[in-house]
Amino acid sequence: MSDEIFDSVWDAIEDTPQEAENMRLRSSLLIALSRRIETEGWTQKDAAARLGVTQPRVSDLIRGKIDLFSLDALVNMVSAAGLHVDMTVSAAA
Repeated sequence: MSDEIFDSVWDAIEDTPQEAENMRLRSSLLIALSRRIETEGWTQKDAAARLGVTQPRVSDLIRGKIDLFSLDALVNMVSAAGLHVDMTVSAAA
């Protein structure tokens, strides 16, 4: 067993820092969407109509199937959900 310490679970499981960063962004968007759906009390059918996707796609989102969503698709759904994405770029630690 390794004693290596990672800043993020994504750093531990992804092959490259670029893949880990992409997954961090995707997971943040997926969590925000899931919370919005729950907070608003939308059914999966309601959420699908609002987000412009199918109900099975919303089911995948709710179940956290992050590998099925591109960053672009998640940004589009966040916007359709009435949310705004703010992005900050900084030097890597």
